[in-house]
Amino acid sequence: MNDLDEARSLVHDVFIIFWEKFDQLEANSNHKSYLYTAVRNRCLNAIRDRKKIVPIDTAENAHFTENRSLEASELEAEIDYAINTLPKKCKMVFEMSRKEELKYSEIASKMDISVKTVEAQMSKALKLLRMHLAEFLSLLFFLWKA
Repeated sequence: MNDLDEARSLVHDVFIIFWEKFDQLEANSNHKSYLYTAVRNRCLNAIRDRKKIVPIDTAENAHFTENRSLEASELEAEIDYAINTLPKKCKMVFEMSRKEELKYSEIASKMDISVKTVEAQMSKALKLLRMHLAEFLSLLFFLWKA
């Protein structure tokens, strides 16, 4: 299966589950953060499950599994590195939003800044992370195809 097709399928599954459980979610919950976390977890589960399916009885398959595991751990390390390179305030806002799943208004209140500043910092964080990770993924894809 093509990885892009698998990724689309995983995201689609998350949206279906989200839609089915929408009435059960709190009205004031952070749906964006919920979706981000759900997709991330679904992807990590798929990577984990793929390791279980791939037989490791041949040297070639063992090498393939080792490479996939290495790629996943490298990507996770690169994401952590990218987050740690964000400016201090930007990093704090990003982590409060994505890891603590706080709403922008809650972040603004905790940091004693305006919601617009939180929005600007999140926008900046996402832009920087996209740029950093796009370079990494391009390099990884190039090396993988070689």
